[in-house]
Amino acid sequence: MITLDDIIGMTCLTRDEIEAIGEHEGCCGVSAAVMAEYTSQEPKGFQHIQQMICEDIREALHRDDVDHARALYTVLHHYMETHPDAARGAAG
Repeated sequence: MITLDDIIGMTCLTRDEIEAIGEHEGCCGVSAAVMAEYTSQEPKGFQHIQQMICEDIREALHRDDVDHARALYTVLHHYMETHPDAARGAAG
């Protein structure tokens, strides 16, 4: 049987990055992993994922959930280090 960890291992993203996308899109688990992988394969998909994580941070700050915003910032920082194509203005 294929597990969620197996599916995450088939993507180019971390569990935290997938969870942030799931939070943004209102889904979780396998659905979030599939959506994340699909989005990463689209033109400018990495930039779109970067936007999603930034929007999640903004939403957390609007809710005064500083701890969650801080955790999402850590996810964003790692994401930008591992996916430089996500930077705005990057050729995609």
